[in-house]
Amino acid sequence: MHPAPSVIIFSVLSGLGFGFMCFMALGFLPLRGMWAFWAWGIGYALAVGGLLAATAHLGNPQRAIKAFSQWRSSWLSREGWAAVLALLAMAPIALGDWLGFGVPFVWRGLAAGLALVTVICTAMIYTQIKAVPRWHHWLTPVMFTGFALAGGALLAMQATLAFVLLLALAVVMLAGNYIGDGQFARAGQTMNTATGLRGEVSVFEQPHTGGNYLLREMIFVVGRKHARKLRVIAVLCAAVLPALMAAVGGVGLMLAAVVVHLVGAFAARWLFFAQAEHVVGLYYGKR
Repeated sequence: MHPAPSVIIFSVLSGLGFGFMCFMALGFLPLRGMWAFWAWGIGYALAVGGLLAATAHLGNPQRAIKAFSQWRSSWLSREGWAAVLALLAMAPIALGDWLGFGVPFVWRGLAAGLALVTVICTAMIYTQIKAVPRWHHWLTPVMFTGFALAGGALLAMQATLAFVLLLALAVVMLAGNYIGDGQFARAGQTMNTATGLRGEVSVFEQPHTGGNYLLREMIFVVGRKHARKLRVIAVLCAAVLPALMAAVGGVGLMLAAVVVHLVGAFAARWLFFAQAEHVVGLYYGKR
């Protein structure tokens, strides 16, 4: 799949933002006054900024509001509703931390739950797509949730918790690469299944002589050598190095760990799309 920058920015930043606000809602970062104002401002900026970035990938961004009407069948629509509800539920907590009044823990737990539901809905947009076998398995939502929680714990200055979550994220990333590499073969998708023909089927002529939407969006080839390098960078920067930095602790080092984590998260999310093989590539002899 074509790794569109807008979708990469959206999924990384919104996940980090909702993960961070999840920990703040549960009181892991007990700030008051202006410190709380700026902390919640960062959380909202990441979450809302990421969601707005996603509209850049729409053919008609002004029609994005129509996505909310398809919540019965669309994970994109469910994500939109979950995001709005989570942001609204977080507002009283943010105001309470800023202005100094209490908010019941039940409400805080509800807001944190909605934040995680939003991240899971984002993951399910991709997990549900059977035509992309690399995404169509249970580790995809686990990975999205792992990134949100690990990054959120780092940003919330929870060194011990971040260390554990980052190590778990490293395991999930490695498992995702291992399982993902064989998903297309396990799905049994071939030219025979695509055409319903028997015997040895091959592409005689490509369906189109020029470029088109499918070639542009659904077929992207990344070299194995480059993919291996980026995988190492992603695991090291997103999980291993930040975990080591969290083990040492300290506000400055924790903030630096967030930056390193983001570098790895962007690399991992770029690979998430670039390595995703859509079955339509069979018709073009690309799979």
